[in-house]
Amino acid sequence: MDEQMHERVRDVIRSIPVGQVATYGDVAAVAKAPSPRVVGRILAEDGHDLPWQRVLRANGTPAPHLADEQLQLLRAEGVAILDGKIDFAAHRWEESPTADAKAEDDPQPGLF
Repeated sequence: MDEQMHERVRDVIRSIPVGQVATYGDVAAVAKAPSPRVVGRILAEDGHDLPWQRVLRANGTPAPHLADEQLQLLRAEGVAILDGKIDFAAHRWEESPTADAKAEDDPQPGLF
């Protein structure tokens, strides 16, 4: 795996604000990673020091083996959870961490 891409993924995850969430696909898109699975792999292997709880599956649910801990951490951040799913409308991260750093002629779009 490319070290620069690995660090981009880590930087994006680190940039997700408290109380907001993103999908593995959102993180992959912003970090220009080849797939959401790469994001999951990076989190599994090197995500212990990141706010990993803020990264969810596309349907708004946590990974089953992490569900209890992940939902508990998200609740502590004020994230609304209904029937084990996150309310993306209220909590989905919509900003790219580099949006403000880009030049006006080369804007980095948000996630949507």
